[in-house]
Amino acid sequence: MEGHDDTHYPFNLPAVKHIGRFRFNKPVTFLVGENGTGKSTILEAIAVKYGFNAEGGSRNFNFSTETTHSELYKFITLTRGVSRPADGFFLRAESFYNVATEIDKLDEEYPYPLLESYGGKSLHGQSHGESFISLVQNRFFGNGLYILDEPEAALSPVRQMSLLVYIHELVKLNSQFIISTHSPILLSYPNADIYELTENDIRLTHYKDTEHYVLTKQFLNNPEGMLKYLLD
Repeated sequence: MEGHDDTHYPFNLPAVKHIGRFRFNKPVTFLVGENGTGKSTILEAIAVKYGFNAEGGSRNFNFSTETTHSELYKFITLTRGVSRPADGFFLRAESFYNVATEIDKLDEEYPYPLLESYGGKSLHGQSHGESFISLVQNRFFGNGLYILDEPEAALSPVRQMSLLVYIHELVKLNSQFIISTHSPILLSYPNADIYELTENDIRLTHYKDTEHYVLTKQFLNNPEGMLKYLLD
């Protein structure tokens, strides 16, 4: 990536320095890594480059509460396959409130009831977790590209399992997912590619080799021992 200053954000992030080439060969691809490695920044750049609104929504959304996205999208190239997705959505936890507000606004302005595509009820009229699931269940139609940034932030473990079910149903409808997550529940999706972002590189890894799986298993197998180690 020429023409950038690698001492400033986002080019100083570890993962961005090693971004190289991603291949999204599977219906579901996960980006995992410690906070600050750059996975959400990379996911955002992919979404914006594809044409999604930086704060989230479909490709038809064109609003900006505050321009905070990085310029990384200007320095990446996307190579699409032969078929073009008929649907798509960029869902990010940190700006979901803004997307829900925009949906309500558009519902008032459009000549047809937009909320019907979102379950017939304002997303603000539901809990955070309920609105996430309602969006996926009612708005994701299939044959689409769905980019999700840490969707587990609003979801209980049971709701995360529900999301796995919806993801699988949409995969069977010829959809593709790119997901940034810390959730060992979501990461368990079968045959997904998992890219681990570290200080030193970006590499494909196996589910049971991820820190998320290993640490969660160690904690659940021996919570008393782990707490003694952490707190003493």
